[in-house]
Amino acid sequence: MCGVFGAVTPGAEAGRLAALGIFALQHRGQESAGLAVSDGEQLMLYKDLGLVAQVLDERRLPSLRGPLAIAQCRYSTTGSTVWENAQPTLRLGPRRALAIGHNGNLVNTRELLEGLAGGRSRLPASTDTELLTALLADEPALDTVDALLRVLPRVRGAYSLVILDERRVIGVRDPHGFRPLVLGRLPASTPAAASPWDEPDAGAGWVLSSETAGLDVVGAEAVRDVEPGEIVVLELGRAPRSVRFAPASPASCVFELIYFARPDSYLEGRSLYEARRRMGERLAAEQPVAADLVMPVPETGAAAAAGYAEASRLPYREGMMRNRYAGRTFIQPSQGMRQRGVTVKLSTIREVVRDRRLVVVDDSIVRGTTTRAIVALLRKAGAAEVHVRVSAPPIYHPCFYGIDTQIETELIAATNTLDGIRDFIGADSLGYLSIGGVLAALDLPYERFCFACFDGRYPVPVPYDAASRKFVLEENPVAPGG
Repeated sequence: MCGVFGAVTPGAEAGRLAALGIFALQHRGQESAGLAVSDGEQLMLYKDLGLVAQVLDERRLPSLRGPLAIAQCRYSTTGSTVWENAQPTLRLGPRRALAIGHNGNLVNTRELLEGLAGGRSRLPASTDTELLTALLADEPALDTVDALLRVLPRVRGAYSLVILDERRVIGVRDPHGFRPLVLGRLPASTPAAASPWDEPDAGAGWVLSSETAGLDVVGAEAVRDVEPGEIVVLELGRAPRSVRFAPASPASCVFELIYFARPDSYLEGRSLYEARRRMGERLAAEQPVAADLVMPVPETGAAAAAGYAEASRLPYREGMMRNRYAGRTFIQPSQGMRQRGVTVKLSTIREVVRDRRLVVVDDSIVRGTTTRAIVALLRKAGAAEVHVRVSAPPIYHPCFYGIDTQIETELIAATNTLDGIRDFIGADSLGYLSIGGVLAALDLPYERFCFACFDGRYPVPVPYDAASRKFVLEENPVAPGG
């Protein structure tokens, strides 16, 4: 997960654009947020724990001015949830100054650490992003792009990066393109405050975003995806420049299309709302059940539930309401938070569910605790039957490319039969969509995606001790800055 955003604009308000863009990506990470800007000569950074609106508010933004900016909202996959691990990272070294926002997760962190002069003592934080930043800062190449061309071939895993130096914003996507990154163009008519950084012939600005939803909120037009294995360089007054550092071997995370990305985003050339609706249609064909109505688990199951209702010719109703100010329970950093979060964020509409046979559609079951709580709430509200249908296959394997499921024992499908899962969540029946059903809904080939969490085929080999890698850089912790 994590959301990243970069902006190059011929005014001094790139920081505001980046803050607005990352706000649209808040669903991708809720632990911390940060913004780095350049005025053309020096970098400035502000980051903190909390949501984007809490961290990047009107108290901070006026002092973060310049025509270049990157922003990130974090969901931890390497390192604890502490201030030091918030992003972007920042290095002000003798060779170069740079800041990095990272979406993804590296699988050879220990190996990379062995190649860092000074080792762990050089890192003020315990993230793979901090390690990557230190390696790039140390690289003797004078140019940031040249440094990337030297360092990236040694890096394995998932990384969609936005990088800021004094005069450029750079986007990078790993050779498999596990995590999304899209290039957008700001219209030339976008007003920009008069400032020393204005260039009369600069034309439109450019942005990078984890999802097209981030482009929409700043008024940018989607141009294209950053290709797997590509570096895109954005500079004031110039068209984007592309540099390839590795051949493309696409393996986009299919879970992005099923669950993570916003339904109003486009990935792999597909409207995610329509793709998820079609997954619901396929689910109804594969897993029918006699019922009175179809309802979604709000809000991520809504599109699939609509498709299921249409295909099965059952009424569609909202049987639960979501507190929009509560975060996604799945991506809270502790199990206790996840369990408490379910009742905080969801409540039932008794008149809809009482005495009815319900088809409850969700997009995934990971640990099972959220689904169990939802079924219990519906039964308490008087539901006659609760039939759970999932618009994704069972998740049998952990993800090592940017989702915080590192141990198979955390995954209910890895340790239970279908009947065991049904009994645990308390449903009358349970049905999943097949991998073939997902592909049919997307109308794209299997080879284009990473299905590792469903079938165990990892595009990038993971080390035997990968399950313990989240805190690999905290085994010998040092004080921040020491």
